[in-house]
Amino acid sequence: MTLAYRPGSGVFHRRDPRAKLALQAAFAVTAFAHTTPVGLALLTPLAAAAPRLAGASVRDALGEFWLALPFLLLGPAVAGLTLGPPWFEVDPAFAAALASYRVLLVLLVSAAYVYSTPVRDSRAAIRWLLPGKVGAATGVGVALVFRFLPVLQGDLAGRRDAVDARLGTERSLRERLRLVAVGGLNRAFERADRLAVALRARCFAWNPTRPPLAYDDADWAATAGALALAVAAFA
Repeated sequence: MTLAYRPGSGVFHRRDPRAKLALQAAFAVTAFAHTTPVGLALLTPLAAAAPRLAGASVRDALGEFWLALPFLLLGPAVAGLTLGPPWFEVDPAFAAALASYRVLLVLLVSAAYVYSTPVRDSRAAIRWLLPGKVGAATGVGVALVFRFLPVLQGDLAGRRDAVDARLGTERSLRERLRLVAVGGLNRAFERADRLAVALRARCFAWNPTRPPLAYDDADWAATAGALALAVAAFA
């Protein structure tokens, strides 16, 4: 799996990218404002429903972040460790667990946005929000991230498979991580150099033709939901 746009006809696919950005931002603000177990429990159904509304599953979305999951899982254990008696404290570990779970919920909603939004639409929404060259530069940055992330994910997965095929499973975890990371970074730098050459060869322009953006009733309803979430964040 790669974190990239998936063509479809889901509920999120039919929404304006500006409405989806508003929902995503409001959800993140609310998740970081309400850090109690009750608050996160109330947000969990929304986060779980987001990938399904984008034509994917929660399992698919979680699989996109397999590199981050070990850190989110180990974070609470590390936070609770102490250098002396009692050796482990529950309160710091519990706080770290809530923080990890909060990040996980935000990642699910972010994956739903990426699944349901073409890169061109995201770039057009950013340029609508930030006019002028600032918006143009930001839109290009967002577009490059969305297009490069699936490629880099594929490179890392290919590198990992290559290491495993050469008896990498018999090496230590540290050695395997080093081989995959170094190879992945080298590949990323090579792709960045090729991208720079390609942009120059194509006379990179500040004002490409943007797709039309139009709100409908469902988009206004989504925006109202985003406003309700934002109000709840400060309630």
